[in-house]
Amino acid sequence: MKLKGPITFFLVLFTLLSSSQAYKFYVGGKDGWVLNPSVDYSQWSGRNRFQVSDSLVFKYNKGSNSVLEVNKDDYEKCNKEKPIKKFENGDTEFQIERSGPYYFISGKNDNCEKGQKLTVVVLAVRSPPPKSPLHSPPNAPPQVPSTPPKTPSPKVPSPPQVPAPVYYPPIVPTPQKAPSPYVPTPPQTPSPRYSPPNTPPPPPKTPSPRSQPPYFSTSIYINTSNNSFS
Repeated sequence: MKLKGPITFFLVLFTLLSSSQAYKFYVGGKDGWVLNPSVDYSQWSGRNRFQVSDSLVFKYNKGSNSVLEVNKDDYEKCNKEKPIKKFENGDTEFQIERSGPYYFISGKNDNCEKGQKLTVVVLAVRSPPPKSPLHSPPNAPPQVPSTPPKTPSPKVPSPPQVPAPVYYPPIVPTPQKAPSPYVPTPPQTPSPRYSPPNTPPPPPKTPSPRSQPPYFSTSIYINTSNNSFS
């Protein structure tokens, strides 16, 4: 029961230190919350690290502009109908209360469609490590470990591993075949050709004699003087 006091003290001290390290971030830098800043809002947000308890300060002309906190879907669609929070006093300080993303758009006409919108991602909160007590209560018996520590067994170096010999079979030369003896090929004798005997040509044929009838001579003598035939 006596430990509650020191623990409570450290928790309060940690809370005070955390609150004292909170930062104010001026949105848009020296330009403030305007339509066309010199530094794009996404670049400005990307180079800063936001934590819980920090705050965002929006500087703008009251009556001519405003700041709307919206969800992601309305941020992408530039929907101004159902904002989570609306600020229009010209000097808005938004307190960061949780980790995660925040979405802001301009509430003036079509400024959101022209690029006047901001996304801020807040880092997660890290819980502090547990605090050990400053002193042990009086008359407390010394703490004795329940089991004695094990004595490490001496390390025996293992013998070096000798690689097993690799067996290589002996190389036996392959016997060469003896060349067969050369036998000359006998010359080929041409086979005799058959020639018929020379016979004299047959004698020319003598034409057979033609049989002719006997020739009879006919003559008629005409005697013109006697008018008689002789």
